[in-house]
Amino acid sequence: MEIVMSGIAKAFGTNQVLRDVSITLKEGEVHALMGENGAGKSTLMNILTGIHKADAGTITIDGVERTFPSPREAELNGVAFIHQELNIWPNLTLLENLYLMRPKRNKFGMLDKKAMLAEAENTCRELGIELPLTTEAGLCSVGHQQMTEILRILMLDAKVVIMDEPTAALTERETATLFISVDEVVRHMVGRSIDEFYPARTTTPGEVVMSVDNLQPEGFDNEISFSLRKGEILGVAGLMGAGRTEIMRAIFGVDKHNGGTVTVNGSVLNCKKPEDSIKAGIAFITENRKSEGLILDFSIGSNITLPNLGEICPSHVLDKSKLNSFADELSKKLGVKTQSIHEAASSLSGGNQQKVVIAKWIGKKPSIIIMDEPTRGIDIGAKRDIYDLMNELTNDGVSIIMVSSELPEVLGMSDRVMVIHEGRVAGILDRSDATPESIMTLATGGQ
Repeated sequence: MEIVMSGIAKAFGTNQVLRDVSITLKEGEVHALMGENGAGKSTLMNILTGIHKADAGTITIDGVERTFPSPREAELNGVAFIHQELNIWPNLTLLENLYLMRPKRNKFGMLDKKAMLAEAENTCRELGIELPLTTEAGLCSVGHQQMTEILRILMLDAKVVIMDEPTAALTERETATLFISVDEVVRHMVGRSIDEFYPARTTTPGEVVMSVDNLQPEGFDNEISFSLRKGEILGVAGLMGAGRTEIMRAIFGVDKHNGGTVTVNGSVLNCKKPEDSIKAGIAFITENRKSEGLILDFSIGSNITLPNLGEICPSHVLDKSKLNSFADELSKKLGVKTQSIHEAASSLSGGNQQKVVIAKWIGKKPSIIIMDEPTRGIDIGAKRDIYDLMNELTNDGVSIIMVSSELPEVLGMSDRVMVIHEGRVAGILDRSDATPESIMTLATGGQ
């Protein structure tokens, strides 16, 4: 299959996203579509798969001009899109999500769940992955949801597969080859080398501001204990499914726990609901911005000001001028690329949506921030902006817990690294002792 997109243009209101863009895809080729957040990468692919209609330009497939009326029609014609923002039904199991559009039926016309499960398990074995296929998607980690999306597309036997911000497991040789090329790409995109990704840590952590003692999140067999110091970045590492996110959700009061205490600045925190944690000066930037971090239909400004209404307008009378000024200042500080803070949050790219989530919490001036995958889906240049902001916050005495699946990020930004293995703290390493080898040894249980 050969696809040619020629002279594609697309605008959203006054925001001209694409101008005269052309690309040719030939059978057997691998293309990398590079650019900063908001550059138009996803929009171009959305046009190809029928999500958006181009304002100008043509699409030809095997020499015939055509467009797809919907993503489903694109998939039926062999063009599949794995989106950066997951397309998962949370109330269905992972298995049901896999077969939602193409269920297997027995000779009586009934759903054949046994056959679907057997096929999915076999495919997982072939790919070397493990998924809790019979568990509701909403109860699974973002990593498991993402792998389900990838698995669903691979099982379609598509001719063209588009992956928006995919995560791949690479060998050491592949990683070395990749980073030889990435360094050049980084310089072209943002004018600095990959060596400058992680700014030097200059903050000296102070006294302990949070102690977690024998906390047992619901469903855990082990108790969790650790401390966090003033001005510290405590990195949290571990393999997918180790329980890192679940621990943070229990601390913040999103999920239940079966014992243990969390002490913040000398006072025991009643961590039964997020409101208690917020009042204690804790902010939580979740890993899933789309369903937990933003109200996508609300404006950028409304998302930023929503948690801060009491501080901005203490008289309980909303002052639009103050609200707009507050949101505009934080939007600019975080480098959100938008024509106006009055645009819907859904109009932003994934990385810019993440910046809005961070901005709304920064506005509350918390003393402790839990960041779960803070740079997921953020481009190379914007990542450095987030890292600089984290340094600035810790210089001002804010303490950060950073959960990250990116080992270089953990090593580059953490003062200490807490490693989680199968729901327990496998070890806590000082910055000087944290290496890829020492972290992965703990993360795999010594294996």
